[in-house]
Amino acid sequence: VHKGRTNSILLPILAVLLAYLLYRYLRPRLRGLRLDRLPFRPYLGPIADRLGVGGPHGHGGYGGADALVRFPGGEGLSVAAILEAPGEVVAKSSHSTLYRAAMRSGETAVLLRFVRPACAVGADEAAAAARRIGAVSHPNLVPLRAVYVGPRGEKLLVHPFYAAGSLHRFLQEGIADSQRWSLICKLSVCIAKGLDHLHTGMEKPIVHGNLKTSNILLDASFECRISDYGLYLLLNTGGAHEMLEASAAQGYKAPELVKMRDATRESDVYSLGVVLLEMLAQKEPAGGDDRAPSSRDIFLPASFKNLVLERKISDAFNSDLVRQSRKSGNERKLNAFFELATACCSPSPSLRPNTKEILRRLEEIAK
Repeated sequence: VHKGRTNSILLPILAVLLAYLLYRYLRPRLRGLRLDRLPFRPYLGPIADRLGVGGPHGHGGYGGADALVRFPGGEGLSVAAILEAPGEVVAKSSHSTLYRAAMRSGETAVLLRFVRPACAVGADEAAAAARRIGAVSHPNLVPLRAVYVGPRGEKLLVHPFYAAGSLHRFLQEGIADSQRWSLICKLSVCIAKGLDHLHTGMEKPIVHGNLKTSNILLDASFECRISDYGLYLLLNTGGAHEMLEASAAQGYKAPELVKMRDATRESDVYSLGVVLLEMLAQKEPAGGDDRAPSSRDIFLPASFKNLVLERKISDAFNSDLVRQSRKSGNERKLNAFFELATACCSPSPSLRPNTKEILRRLEEIAK
């Protein structure tokens, strides 16, 4: 009897100890896993629980029939389907949280961006901004499928999920030398096409306001799709300022935005120039306050500035890329790409090329 009692005490203790040791063993390995590479985990709680929404607010228990605004591709969505979808956090910022969620009908994965009420504009202004963003249709832009506006001001934007991930991750993982130049050309043209459509393809242009490699997604064919365009339209003054400050810390903020409050098409072009340089260098732009306009008419993050000023292309960019461009006869094109990227980063907005000119020159380089 005594032995049985001892076992009944020891076994639970050993089980807890074993579970703890297993957790300590697996924890560093789990940290290294990428969410967008994992199979969707249906045991994660529904989005409604994570956001604290729900209750007796009307239709479906979440909100009235007008709480969900649908756009092309989102006709089959409902408030309940969105809020009851199991989801996991993909990314967080000061103004919003991005979730990967699985719609229960067919287990289709979507991206849900939750805009924090404290950073968002009012419901009427948000609905108008959402309709403007939802009307955008272009193969190089991530479409908006639907927008949910909750009873307490919470807002959810529904987008397709792209399993290939972001351009930022793609560059971090590296590109095979044999494919690097051709991929840089292809991706650059795609990005320029998407941004040009935002700037010139509609009756009222949409400024992106936060263009960076982590906001450029890739589909299975390595076609670029720009995301988060027009997000600033849904943010109040404080939220928009926080977004610009985050962009500055990452090295994408145009110099004139130090004094200006709103992003412009010209500041988008500056951010595009940094993205182009980032693709060549395969290194992240570094923010900081040590940046200053130079006599060479370029204004860049610290990690690029001195290399560009001294025209040390072989140091600024992967030497294998330079060597390959010489072997294949593309050295002139590489230099032209480099000059275009630095022109986009001119300290004077009026000296930066517009998206039509950028696209024309990139298509010429890519031939």
